[in-house]
Amino acid sequence: MKILITGSNGMLGHDLIKVLEENNELILTTSKTFDITDKKQTMDYICDTKPDIVINSAAYTDVDGCEQNQDLAYAVNGDGVRNLALACREIDCPLVHISTDYVFDGSARDPIAEDGEIGPISVYGKSKLKGEEAILEILDKYFIVRTAWLYGINGRNFPKTMLELAQNHSEITVVYDEVGTPTYTPDLAYGISQLIETDYYGTYHLTNSGSCSWCEFARYIFEIADKDVKVIPVTASEFARPAPRPSYSVLNNKQWVENGFKPLRNYKEAIKEYIELIK
Repeated sequence: MKILITGSNGMLGHDLIKVLEENNELILTTSKTFDITDKKQTMDYICDTKPDIVINSAAYTDVDGCEQNQDLAYAVNGDGVRNLALACREIDCPLVHISTDYVFDGSARDPIAEDGEIGPISVYGKSKLKGEEAILEILDKYFIVRTAWLYGINGRNFPKTMLELAQNHSEITVVYDEVGTPTYTPDLAYGISQLIETDYYGTYHLTNSGSCSWCEFARYIFEIADKDVKVIPVTASEFARPAPRPSYSVLNNKQWVENGFKPLRNYKEAIKEYIELIK
């Protein structure tokens, strides 16, 4: 397959390349080489390159930054996705779009299925929802993949930050009242590689298995990495940040399992592999 990947230099993009490059022809783009917010450029580029499928891993993912740069957030996460969808429709090409658990408001207390009630509480979540809505309006052939709490080798992420802080701190405060599922980008990339071999179009939740709070995750990271660091639990309101986060956003990977795919491994197994790699 000829696969166009946007955001190919990002954390997920890096792992998509690894998983897909052997058996596919990849067209790799970054924000510097392909501006998805430019409608004409997007249409021209996709019509010229004629990919068999487009994977959109480009996004403005700085959750707090989105609150301060709302125009940019909606341009990239909303309008950019609309432009991709229009271009994909023009050449009858499926679109894979990476979305987020932040389209939910956090009020659920059980893992949220794909048809759970939507209600983003941050600009990031609202802008990502705009992208989803554009795809639903324009395309029949799409995979919307909502995921959560990503970390991987190529980029800034929570485990890396925790391990860096552990070098100079014996105590670290971490939020305990936000619960989700840490997801390892190589596992997510592998899942996407399976999905695109099918025509099982629709919206999917795809994360590693299991769930925890940020506080529990930090403690587990230090345990695995053999770091003697005391984790002090704090509430999200004590740990003031510009953007609100959902307090509970564990995703039920219902569609994924119902379509015959194997659940991704537990987050505890995945983080062990990651820490071994970065030691």
